[in-house]
Order: sequence, then C-alpha cells, then structure tokens
Amino acid sequence: MARIVEYVKESYDELVNKVSWPTWEELQSSAVVVSVAALVFASMIFIMDFVFGVHPSISWWSGILEVFYRLIGG
Repeated sequence: MARIVEYVKESYDELVNKVSWPTWEELQSSAVVVSVAALVFASMIFIMDFVFGVHPSISWWSGILEVFYRLIGG
C-alpha cells in the first residue's frame, strides 16, 4: 500500500511541478487547428462518398462508377 501512495504523490508532484502545460492561447490555437483539420478530412470523405456512390440507395445519384458502368453497358 505504501508503494501506491508513493506513486500517487510522485505523480502529483510531476504533474504540478515538472509538466509544462500550454497557455490558454496555445490551447485555443491548437483547438482551432484540430477543428479545421477535422472539417477538411470530413469534407474529403463526404466528397469521395458522393462521387463514388457509396450509398446506391439515392435514386438520383449512384456515383461516377455507376454512370461509367451504364455507359459501357454493364
């Protein structure tokens, strides 16, 4: 039990005194970067999903592959 208490005390000491935490401004700018990157990746996935017709249940658009298959008579 003493080893667990020592571990918790050392962990607390390290988190309070040795870890360099980001400032509020750094945290905000990092959050903005992550949000923009997430939106870019989500947009790319949406566009690929729409273009290649991953959801053939949409009656007005089946994707470029389906259009190509219809053109070649498949």
